[in-house]
Amino acid sequence: MAPQLLFIGLGNMGRGMCKNLVEKGNLEKPLILYNRTKQRAEDLAATLPAGKTEVVDTVEEGVKKADIIFTIVSNDAAVEEAISTILQSDVKGKLIVECSTIHPDTTKQIAEKVLAKGAEFIASPVFGAPAAAQAGALIFVPAGPKSSIEKLRPFIKGVMGRSEIPFEDKPYENSLKMKLIGNAFILNMVTILGEGLTLGEKSGIGPEPVKAFVDDIFGGVYSGYAQRMVEGVYWKMEEPLFSADNARKDARPRYQPRQELGHGAQALTAY
Repeated sequence: MAPQLLFIGLGNMGRGMCKNLVEKGNLEKPLILYNRTKQRAEDLAATLPAGKTEVVDTVEEGVKKADIIFTIVSNDAAVEEAISTILQSDVKGKLIVECSTIHPDTTKQIAEKVLAKGAEFIASPVFGAPAAAQAGALIFVPAGPKSSIEKLRPFIKGVMGRSEIPFEDKPYENSLKMKLIGNAFILNMVTILGEGLTLGEKSGIGPEPVKAFVDDIFGGVYSGYAQRMVEGVYWKMEEPLFSADNARKDARPRYQPRQELGHGAQALTAY
């Protein structure tokens, strides 16, 4: 029997992921949608084919019907709240797939709580901006039992994602360590682009030649971020693609890293 899916968290990433689940996931049952602000769930459902989604008023209502539960919310506290609410229902035999970017220790703790209730758990943060979520081009980083990850795979490649970096039968927190390492690359890239473009402007040559250099030497994602900076799209948007608070969350050290571990340790303890 085909599983029924529940998706909790309809921010910039969640909306795109749900769109692709409905359009490409070959779902035999409606995708259940829950968001703390119900209007956001209703607005998303209105953009998708009739009868392919079901908006619920409470997490408990959705969990009762679902076989696989996806969560993607903003931070550790929001994840802990969502999981706590989910676990108030009978989840035995269900699969919970947590896609948020949180601290590895938080992931380990919530995994223990989920498993204690008889459910399966996968930690699977994703790489990619909201545009990638819309395009079904995310990179998934699933960690957990291989048997559980196999249940997720039908919804990754060709549906919500383009590839995966798996940690089969590895500790759940490994996927979050990988995600924070990747985010350290991205945050440093954004920093150097911003500094370089500003230096071009302040030196009198303008940001455009710097942008041309970035295009010719690096291209790809570097050019994409540089283009948005040059155009000033960030301050023109009604809603940011990724909030400054969330970027600071991923970059801020939660623990003081041991000196001998070097700078890389700070990324692994980012919160």
